Amino acid sequence: MSPSAAAIARWSSTAAGTRRNGACSNWRPRLNPNDPAPQNERRAALALLLRSAMPEIALLKRASLWLVLAAALEAAGPALGKAFIDHYLLPRNADLPAIAGLLGGALVSGCLASGIRYGQLVRLAGLAMRSVQRIREAVYGHVLRLPMHFFDRAITGQLVSRVTNDTEAVKTLYVQVLFVMLDSLITLAGMMAMMAWLDWRLMLIVATLVPAVFGIVWLYQRLSAPAVTRSRALRSDLNAQAAESIAGMAVIQASGAAAAFSARFADTNAAHYAARHDELRANAWLLRPALDFLNVAMLGAVILVFSQRSGAGLSALEVGVLYAFVSYISRVVEPLIQITMQFSQLQQAMVAAARVNTLLDEAETLPAQDHGEVGDGAISIRQLDFAYLPGRPVLHGIDLEIAAGSFVGIVGHTGSGKSTLLSLLLRFYEATPGALLIDGQPIDQLGDAAFRRAVGLVPQEPFLLAASARENIDMGRGLGDAEIEAAARAAFADGFIRRLERGYDTPLGEGGARLSVGEKQLIAIARALAGEPKILFLDEATSHIDSETEGVVQQALAGLRGHVTVVAIAHRLSTIRDADEIVVLNHGRLAERGRHAALMAIDGGLYQRLVQLQQLEALDEEEDEQ
Repeated sequence: MSPSAAAIARWSSTAAGTRRNGACSNWRPRLNPNDPAPQNERRAALALLLRSAMPEIALLKRASLWLVLAAALEAAGPALGKAFIDHYLLPRNADLPAIAGLLGGALVSGCLASGIRYGQLVRLAGLAMRSVQRIREAVYGHVLRLPMHFFDRAITGQLVSRVTNDTEAVKTLYVQVLFVMLDSLITLAGMMAMMAWLDWRLMLIVATLVPAVFGIVWLYQRLSAPAVTRSRALRSDLNAQAAESIAGMAVIQASGAAAAFSARFADTNAAHYAARHDELRANAWLLRPALDFLNVAMLGAVILVFSQRSGAGLSALEVGVLYAFVSYISRVVEPLIQITMQFSQLQQAMVAAARVNTLLDEAETLPAQDHGEVGDGAISIRQLDFAYLPGRPVLHGIDLEIAAGSFVGIVGHTGSGKSTLLSLLLRFYEATPGALLIDGQPIDQLGDAAFRRAVGLVPQEPFLLAASARENIDMGRGLGDAEIEAAARAAFADGFIRRLERGYDTPLGEGGARLSVGEKQLIAIARALAGEPKILFLDEATSHIDSETEGVVQQALAGLRGHVTVVAIAHRLSTIRDADEIVVLNHGRLAERGRHAALMAIDGGLYQRLVQLQQLEALDEEEDEQ
């Protein structure tokens, strides 16, 4: 089973230079904006659509049967008209009851056909909505399970576009294309069968419409497919640029870059317009106008054949057949027009489905088997080597023992490997087997659920939902009020939360807009503590907060000592001054380790230089303020 099939069935970085250039170098978008989707992508997209509709297959079969009945009722109309001409109009047979029966039959059959089609459209629309709901949930759930290195290279706006815009385009396939094409094909088959019953030779003439239409569709696909693919890719780029600009609006305005960003967006928008224009030009030439011409040509051909076959005049029987064929031709051409008119939507839906399928084919993080539980939270690092790319190691032979309940700080210059080590400890990347152990168990053998319950993370940039303080601390875990408030007190966040107008139920705004940076970080610490972790990781959690809030964080960390293993990556060295052990990394190697006083005693040591450098920076800031 392919990754996408499995998905349907189950439905940042400090070391930026290393991680972003190496971590996900094997990931590339598979759809070239300038080329049509490859045939294997189209087949995979079609398979995705079929799988999503598979739970509704019984409904689809019933709807098809009802549409067959509707097509038969519609095909009966011209046949009844032929009978009226042949038996009553031309012979001047004024049998009113019989005529009334024919007219009533035509009226009833037309009304029933329309009613059946309406009912099946509603049923198929329901099928469409449920199928797209399954696809959208599958894509979102799949994104949540993707490994972290995927997000090192992925663009947020493009991912959002695939989850929303592309799945919405797939809905169009079900709602419009599926119903129209299914109904049109059944109607076409019914009309051709009736024409064959009336005059099979004339039916063969009308049947030449079908290959002509397929030729138009083939030409349309060749001309429009690149434009459709390009326009959808460029739409994703527009979404990505808009999301990126909104997220960084303060920096854009402060640096006077608004004009440059506006020009870049305008260029992408112009390219999107050009792609859409190419697509619409193909539509204008090859869809309705070409088929209208075929309709007129076919009608002329049938009349010409009648005239040649009948000689000087037409018999009454031939006049009735002529009427029926003229009526059937218009009803045959209309389904063909409807089918070809839907090819534009079909093309877009197939491109969108291919893009969704490409995302679903990204390999998920395989969950570890539940072989063990985290006990006290002791961490062992043994001869740890790691490289994002072969031949470019980032960590070299790291050996470190972190006792349960201890407080360990990790420091070093930018690019020294601090964030990489933390990512490995968080299982965002796979370490060398046996190099990382928790309570003596290899980290890759701990069950996912057990590991995530036992580990808490406070990131450098606090992530807050546009929700209440209570929801931000709970984070969907279903914690009780007492647990949430206890965690807030442990993080020293309870006081300012209660001062909000609605306390814990106060909406914090998007990204916690109503809070200061320090308050956001305390909420993030409370969230991490609410799960009662055995191990707490802090990724430069105090780098953007003021000294007063840093003191509060230090108080919170002091309260955890002896109960929770704390590993803190620190840019601000005062945060880890009282740590049980400070580990200094340099170019991926363990350079120094010890307590603050012992490291400061190493004359010319790396840690000593880091502390002195920060003290000089602090003095410079004080002088600037004065």
